[in-house]
Amino acid sequence: MGDLELLLPGEAEVLVRGLRSFPLREMGSEGWNQQHENLEKLNMQAILDATVSQGEPIQELLVTHGKVPTLVEELIAVEMWKQKVFPVFCRVEDFKPQNTFPIYMVVHHEASIINLLETVFFHKEVCESAEDTVLDLVDYCHRKLTLLVAQSGCGGPPEGEGSQDSNPMQELQKQAELMEFEIALKALSVLRYITDCVDRQWSVSQPPQLAHLKRIQRLHPVCWFLSPGKLQQFEGSRWHTVAPSEQQKLSKLDGQVWIALYNLLLSPEAQAHYCLTSFAKGRLLKLRAFLTDTLLDQLPNLAHLQSFLAHLTLTETQPPKKDLVLEQIPEIWERLERENRGKWQAIAKHQLQHVFSPSEQDLRLQARRWAETYRLDVLEAVAPERPRCAYCSAEASKRCSRCQNEWYCCRECQVKHWEKHGKTCVLAAQGDRAK
Repeated sequence: MGDLELLLPGEAEVLVRGLRSFPLREMGSEGWNQQHENLEKLNMQAILDATVSQGEPIQELLVTHGKVPTLVEELIAVEMWKQKVFPVFCRVEDFKPQNTFPIYMVVHHEASIINLLETVFFHKEVCESAEDTVLDLVDYCHRKLTLLVAQSGCGGPPEGEGSQDSNPMQELQKQAELMEFEIALKALSVLRYITDCVDRQWSVSQPPQLAHLKRIQRLHPVCWFLSPGKLQQFEGSRWHTVAPSEQQKLSKLDGQVWIALYNLLLSPEAQAHYCLTSFAKGRLLKLRAFLTDTLLDQLPNLAHLQSFLAHLTLTETQPPKKDLVLEQIPEIWERLERENRGKWQAIAKHQLQHVFSPSEQDLRLQARRWAETYRLDVLEAVAPERPRCAYCSAEASKRCSRCQNEWYCCRECQVKHWEKHGKTCVLAAQGDRAK
């Protein structure tokens, strides 16, 4: 895999330099689709670079050309599109697109951006290059973590299986709901990487940036509720029952929560500006029940957190502060909502007529471009695990011979899945022949 390269250095720089923000009305347009494809290539190349440890050219290019704020703005814009415009499509009864994949690409755009941010935010200079938009990113993560808390009370994310009576738009809605849960897990990782920058990002020499720290500290109630139970675990886009012998093993997501809490509670800057109310103290002390010897063996640094909580039992609480506070507020969501307020129906109508009703020829051309973007050798290289059956989710070893896109564990599952996969398969195969 070390020889696998999706983008040449010069090509990657051209793609990064060309990144820009799009109005909500233009999402799904030809220019927007080109940028989405470029982002996917950058995303996959960043994962490949991180996997083989051959340097981080994508991360360096994003910082050099100041494109991290652009990614944050695009992330929040597509989030707003999904909340305000996408539901309008789903309510239009006579909207029966020939293929829903063009809409799916817009829905998937948020996942592409947050995945790229998760990959590059590991480096502290990327967080610093986000400048004031890191505040908007913190609020974005707050919204996603709130979603995790809400869904944890409902038993997890919606299942991916659809009923046979569902129409294409209903199926797309279900896919979007499942994708939303996975996006929230990526946001959790991004938030953890932001907390790694507390000592650098919010130093005494940068007092205005304390607004970001205060914003993150408001996530504590969400993080408390995210403290893990171990009966089930979400990995590989599905819930898995954890065997009793594995219930004490720390998962990646659990580790992200603990590290974020550690950073926010033990950083000197955070402690200096944290208001320890009686409610906050009570919640924090509940963490002691999770700090078992097995956990400390896996994350030894949590011993400092254990000592902090032991000291906290003897600490006097503080009343809520009532001083006048001047605080920065996130502006991207509010600005986009102000610019498009009252226009959601008009945006949806425009996109229905000019964007999401492509001709057969347009679909074939798009299929060809998608096939070139999502190269099978690259997708297999960046996949976190072995392929899964598209029907039953078991480990798969057989691929659809016609389109080469879907995997199956056996012939029976392929036959059962054909009713759902057939149209996409034919379109993808036509795109390959058109090359």
